[in-house]
Amino acid sequence: MADTSSRTDASTDGDTDPRDLGSERGQMMLAGASDSSDRSKDKLDQKTLRRLAQNREAARKSRLRKKAYVQQLENSRLKLTQLEQELQRARQQGVFISSSGDQAHSTGGNGALAFDAEYSLWLEEKNRQMNELRSALNAHAGDTELRTIVDGVMAHYEELFRIKSNAAKNDVFHILSGMWKTPAERCFLWLGGFRSSELLKLLANQLEPMTERQVLGINSLQQTSQQAEDALSQGMESLQQSLAETLSSGTLGSSSSDNVASYMGQMAMAMGQLGTLEGFIRQADNLRLQTLQQMIRVLTTRQSARALLAIHDYSSRLRALSSLWLARPRE
Repeated sequence: MADTSSRTDASTDGDTDPRDLGSERGQMMLAGASDSSDRSKDKLDQKTLRRLAQNREAARKSRLRKKAYVQQLENSRLKLTQLEQELQRARQQGVFISSSGDQAHSTGGNGALAFDAEYSLWLEEKNRQMNELRSALNAHAGDTELRTIVDGVMAHYEELFRIKSNAAKNDVFHILSGMWKTPAERCFLWLGGFRSSELLKLLANQLEPMTERQVLGINSLQQTSQQAEDALSQGMESLQQSLAETLSSGTLGSSSSDNVASYMGQMAMAMGQLGTLEGFIRQADNLRLQTLQQMIRVLTTRQSARALLAIHDYSSRLRALSSLWLARPRE
């Protein structure tokens, strides 16, 4: 009896209940499914994170593009406002001349208006060239690349003197007075532009170090420019004196036909004298261009680039000074 009980116990211990096996397999399947679900969930989470990161990057780029676009609109608005102010100033000058009774000068006002617009475009292109030149210098570009940019800047200066010459034929007083310049720039104006000799003095410290030969070349160029400027200034003084004598001669207070003829003769002579003003402007601009060209020949390519940048920065500071002066608080 005891033996039978022992076999029964052994049989019970050795056999496994099928329900238990099914339960274990079910748990294993559930565990596998859970692991698979976790892996799928991880993959989905990673995709979601990547998608969110991509969305954030796209949103950031969109904000940058929008910011750049807004800045571009603001710059365009400022340029348009500046151009409108310049055009309005030119129109006022044209109206003033026309209302004075001299209808022949109304075309001169239109010529001044066209020149101001053309000069504004010229200045915008010059700013672009100077930014390119500055970037090339900062990047330590080679002489070949720098020479190409320098040559482009020089060609652009030639274009300025060409459009000034054409404008002087229509309205020489507009060019001579420098009404197309800012107030601070007009303080240093000489015959419608900069003094080459003074510019070379300002550049002396910007071009160091220079060889002895370069120093002699720049000094000689400065003296030659000074002599040419003095000669043109003396010519202008002689013209002013001659014009004053022409206009002050003759009899006043009489309206006889002889005096009328004398008056008309005076005006004709004075008009002829004023006609020489255009020649003075042209000679002064030729001197400015030749001085720049000679300076480029004396200096190395890199020094030439630095010199042109220094000239540009000096002019930019004068324009900035004018803006600050005009915007100053007034009591």
